[in-house]
Amino acid sequence: MDFILFKAASNKTKQILTDFFTKGHERSIKAKKNILASLIIKGLSIAISLVLVPLTINYINPSRYGIWLTLSSIVGWFSFFDIGLTQGLRNKFAEAKAKGEDNLAQILVSTTYAILAIIFSSVWIIFLIINHFLNWAQILNISEIMQSEISILAVIVFTYFCLQFVLRIITTLLIADQQPAKSSILDLFGQILSLVIISILVMTTKGSLVKLGIALCISPLLVLIGGNLFFFKGSFKKYRPSFSTIKFSYAKGLLNLGVIFFIIQVAAIIQYETANIIIARNFGTLEVTSYNIVYKYFGILSMGFMIFIGPFWSASTEAFLKNDLNWIRNGIRKYNQLNIALFILSCVMLFFSETIYKLWLGEGKVTIGFTLSLWGFLFFNIVMFGSKYVNFLNGINALRIQFWTSLFTPLLYIGIAILLIDYFKMGVYSLFVAALLANPNAYFIAPLQYYQIVVKGKRGIWVR
Repeated sequence: MDFILFKAASNKTKQILTDFFTKGHERSIKAKKNILASLIIKGLSIAISLVLVPLTINYINPSRYGIWLTLSSIVGWFSFFDIGLTQGLRNKFAEAKAKGEDNLAQILVSTTYAILAIIFSSVWIIFLIINHFLNWAQILNISEIMQSEISILAVIVFTYFCLQFVLRIITTLLIADQQPAKSSILDLFGQILSLVIISILVMTTKGSLVKLGIALCISPLLVLIGGNLFFFKGSFKKYRPSFSTIKFSYAKGLLNLGVIFFIIQVAAIIQYETANIIIARNFGTLEVTSYNIVYKYFGILSMGFMIFIGPFWSASTEAFLKNDLNWIRNGIRKYNQLNIALFILSCVMLFFSETIYKLWLGEGKVTIGFTLSLWGFLFFNIVMFGSKYVNFLNGINALRIQFWTSLFTPLLYIGIAILLIDYFKMGVYSLFVAALLANPNAYFIAPLQYYQIVVKGKRGIWVR
């Protein structure tokens, strides 16, 4: 009897799961399948990233790990030269596919590859020349003895950044095609390869920033090269870039949208990348490690939320073009429910944070105060709340309001951070406080804009 009941319950559960992934709007079914796959992939990715942190810290030491993070942040500034092209391509490619304009989609892909290759080749050559004159020891506030090593590391990291900006176009296309899981698996393969190489380094060599840089940079590049070859010979064959389909006349459409995304990206990059620099110069590179540990710890929640919200951007593009506002409203409602669930989970993470840091990193490796964790907890919950509205607005190209706020938020962020540190003598957590105070778009402007467009049915300034 028990066996019969168990079998009936099992069959019912199986049927419920089958219906969940096969019934409903085609757009929703595709999103659900990608979310499930992404959860598995991102789960593995998070596990590997958690293992990589203590592994790399033990390989070099907490202070040198802080140097690596700070240098990566400085080089990350050069992502400005993307000028928003990949985000512009994401929306334009999704629109072209939705309309069945495959030839236009291929032109957009080829032109984007060509423009980014030209831009980053030029930037790379200029950097090689300038790097000889940069005093990295002074910039990072470290010993002059490390100048030569850091200069070599800077070339390695910068070369990686330039190449990956071109090669990662394939991940943009996968996301635009509402297949974020396939994009995530490329990142996972890169992490696995990095983990293998660094594990070998730990067992066979002494700690070296240069060797660490090579391991962390070459692994994702090899995977991205393989990903480009695989997808452009397979499912994206008809969009494969070629010299004959490069048409720079189409660059204007990409750039008009791309420049707006570029300004918005600048604001986000300044906020994220300057944090490490401000901390290094005011508190030392060891505190850069503390800040980033908290960022990675609570960032797990954000990564999880982005798995669910990943398909929403490009799906919103299609839904809005077809005036399917009910689908958009239903999506936002479900994301709000997810926000509540993740908030409860983050409370548990905050309560046990000190214990988890010790288990994760080892006793006495890095000291992290509760206040820093508390502000990291608040920062990520507010960011997650606003991100669903921002994703929707990005998907429908309603960028003007976000664009104008982005013009002053970077300066506001830096100004508040310096004021909190110099005048109020606040600690490293002041960077999280400044990020919240300088980002009203997440918790007020974007939700208001969504409400005006979808709930009130208004257009005008709200959709521009």
